[in-house]
Amino acid sequence: MRKKPNILLTGQLYDGFDEEYNCPILDEDKVVDELEDKMAEGGVIVDYHGCDLFPERWFHIVFVLRTDNTKLYTRLETRGYSGKKLQDNVQCEIFQTILEEALEAYQEEIVHQLPSNTPEDLEQNMEQIVQWTEQWIKDHN
Repeated sequence: MRKKPNILLTGQLYDGFDEEYNCPILDEDKVVDELEDKMAEGGVIVDYHGCDLFPERWFHIVFVLRTDNTKLYTRLETRGYSGKKLQDNVQCEIFQTILEEALEAYQEEIVHQLPSNTPEDLEQNMEQIVQWTEQWIKDHN
C-alpha cells in the first residue's frame, strides 16, 4: 500500500508552532478545505488523533484505537514525548477523550473501538479493517 504524504506539512496547513507540545498548530479550516474534494471521491482513509473537525458525511466507519495506559506511556516516552505532552496524551486515554469525541461527532453505530497494545493487535486490526472495507464495497457496488 502506498502511503500518501502528510498534507499538514506539504500543504502548509498549519498556523504556527506550539512550543509547549513541540508540534505544528493545525489550521482546521485549511485542512477541511484541502480534503473536501478528496473525500467526495471516496475510498479515503483518514488517520488523525481527533474527529470533531471533520464533517460527519465524510465517514462510513470510524475506528478508535485504544491502548493500555502503561503501554501508551512507554510508547510515547520512547518517541521522545515528555512533560505536558506525555501527560496529556495518557490522560486522554484514561478519560476516553477520543472515543467520547467520536461518539458525539458521529452516529454511534459507525464508531468502533480496536485494541492497540501489541503487534498482534495491529495485525488483527488491519485484517478487520480490510474485511470491513471489502464487505462495504460488495454492499455498495
